[in-house]
This record gives sequence, C-alpha cells and structure tokens, in this order.
Amino acid sequence: MNARVSQYIGAQPPVARRALRQLRSAIRATSPDAVEGFGYGMPGFRLGGRPLVWYAAWKAHTSLYAGTAIVRTLRSEGRRLETSKGTIRFPLAKALPVGLVKRVVRLRRAQLRSGRKGG
Repeated sequence: MNARVSQYIGAQPPVARRALRQLRSAIRATSPDAVEGFGYGMPGFRLGGRPLVWYAAWKAHTSLYAGTAIVRTLRSEGRRLETSKGTIRFPLAKALPVGLVKRVVRLRRAQLRSGRKGG
C-alpha cells in the first residue's frame, strides 16, 4: 500500500477505517492492474495514467468519486443512491455495498477504455 494511503486510512476512526479498507479491497479486486496513489487529499487509483476512482472518509459516510456519467448510468438502472454530482456516498452506519462498488469500477474501466470523459 502507498505510504500516504496507509497514513490516511490509519488516521481515520475505526468504523471509517474498516469501510475504507473494504472500498480499497473491492476496487483492487475489480481492477488489479490499477495503480494506487494519493491525490486531491485522498486515496485513489489510476488506470493507464488516467484517474479511475478516488475515495475518502467523512464524518458519517465514505465517498467514492467516479464521475457524473457513472452516477447517471447507475440511476438509469433504477438504483437509489446518495450522491452529489459524480460522488456516491455510503453511510458508515450501513454495510458497504461491495457489489455496487465493483459495478462502479467496472463501469469506470469501460468508460476509460472507450476514451470518454468522466464528467
């Protein structure tokens, strides 16, 4: 794990730390060729030198930053999500929907392969 990512995750309260580790693991499982890094003040992954997804912890939720096109796609599938622009929020009081996180990463990978922008 990237040292800055380790520091970031380690500095979080236990419930957020657990959720961040689950997020990281789901992203890594879905995109093992992605390169882990730290930018914009949060952990993230790049694929082919381009941003894949970023993630962060907040007081009551974790966030996965994948872009507005991904959020629109998920909503068109009828998914109920807590979002803000291209961000999906996962309340810390609920179990992380790992399957949804993997779906987001798969969609984002496909978007990058197609050459489309993430906005």
